[in-house]
Amino acid sequence: MKEQPKATPEGRRSEVREALLRSTVKLFAEGGTKAASTRRIAKEAGVNEVTLFRHFGKKEDLICSAMRWFADQHRVEPLPAEPRDPERELVDWCREHHHRMYQLRTLIRTCMADHLEHPDRNSPTLKMPVQINNELYEYLLRVRASGLAAGTWDARSAANMLMGALFSDAMGRDAMPERFPNTSDDAIAQYVRLLLTAIGAKFEVRSSRFEVRSA
Repeated sequence: MKEQPKATPEGRRSEVREALLRSTVKLFAEGGTKAASTRRIAKEAGVNEVTLFRHFGKKEDLICSAMRWFADQHRVEPLPAEPRDPERELVDWCREHHHRMYQLRTLIRTCMADHLEHPDRNSPTLKMPVQINNELYEYLLRVRASGLAAGTWDARSAANMLMGALFSDAMGRDAMPERFPNTSDDAIAQYVRLLLTAIGAKFEVRSSRFEVRSA
């Protein structure tokens, strides 16, 4: 049996640092700054507080670093450079984005609540929705330039409308299920169709699973 190479000191430090960052994000999402005490973070990461402070001078530095690290782990998925089927492309992209937001809804809520007191600390995480919105905005410009949509409409407003629907659904579906009678997949398909109708896009009417097509 081949012997596994031993971890180098640099590799071990990197592992410890990532464990601390991951633990900080987890505990911060669960209860904000109070829940993310250095003692609990160190315990969650499997190290002692002395090790924590060797890597990060103080708790505020650790939380800020954790938010930046988290944002770097969740890059925005691109939409097609050349739009061909806006309905299918947008539904697939929106479902992935909605799923990620829904999985991270506790952290997003905590960051928004904490933002008033600590805007710098939460800015990396809260920049993610801006990047996502920009990706959609630029895609809609490409849709119009390709002749797949018509009429006079503002691409930024159109992007905000769809992103607002997705965000509201992801943040509110568990707390207010009566607002969202459909499954999230069906609801997302409806949001996309409403947007495409509003911007005069050319698309075929399909079922939520793209099984039925009509002219």
